[in-house]
Amino acid sequence: QMTLEEKLAQMTVLDVPEQGTFDDAQLVALFNAWPHGVGALSRLGLHRSPHATAHLANELQQHLIAHTRLGIPALVIDEALHGLMAQGATSFPQAIALASTWDPDLVRQVFTAAASEMRSRGGNLALTPVLDLARDPRWGRTEETYGEDPWLVSRMGLAAIGGLQGEALPIGQEHVIATAKHFAVHGQPEAGTNSAPANYAEREIRESFLVPFQTAVMEGQVQCVMASYNEINGIPVHANPWLLKDILREEWGFQGFITSDGNGIEQLHSLHHVAHDLAEAARKALQT
Repeated sequence: QMTLEEKLAQMTVLDVPEQGTFDDAQLVALFNAWPHGVGALSRLGLHRSPHATAHLANELQQHLIAHTRLGIPALVIDEALHGLMAQGATSFPQAIALASTWDPDLVRQVFTAAASEMRSRGGNLALTPVLDLARDPRWGRTEETYGEDPWLVSRMGLAAIGGLQGEALPIGQEHVIATAKHFAVHGQPEAGTNSAPANYAEREIRESFLVPFQTAVMEGQVQCVMASYNEINGIPVHANPWLLKDILREEWGFQGFITSDGNGIEQLHSLHHVAHDLAEAARKALQT
């Protein structure tokens, strides 16, 4: 039933101005550029109180439902690496510290609490857990991970997903969608530089780097997977059919949705230089 414009709108994330609430006139102005709706709203509570965040989320969703042709509500995205990243939310120990407990039950409790706080404010999509294997101490995102071991990362990731999404589908009212990221081979980049290439044999990729993601998909039923910025053996992940289609969709049977990392599609043009312009970058990503 959807037009091309409506499909494109559903693939768009809207950054809402950081401060304040919106009256009816401001809401109309905000969505004037999006008459066909929008797919997601990003981090409404980063600089707002819990009450103001929940109120704004309700206002925006009601506007989308009432004033677009198909009335589709938006995903509301939040960061939750070690608890909800928002004003007045609970901050738990960083992921690498949670991993050091070797206690999946504790990790599940942490993310159950984070999910409840997020959902109470209107959020429904958490950009976590990070399932990268941290195998180069020069890499600046080591603290976001559960370490270097595929088994430990798998178990902790599975616990985090269970806390966020709950133990069964469909996801209940106290829980949110989890995002397995960054898919894949992101934690041991060349020279330890974030987003640098990953040049490894398929055996090493499958036996190490993909293990936590396979567990998240096949055991944890994670509902969202985020593509990583890097390239694997010369092919950028955001346009890598071997990884995103052959393995994730066909081998593992993933039925959820894939999201780009921030500006990841644009980087097919600006960083990886495999696309002539932004239009070609978008086409390559959509065709993957």
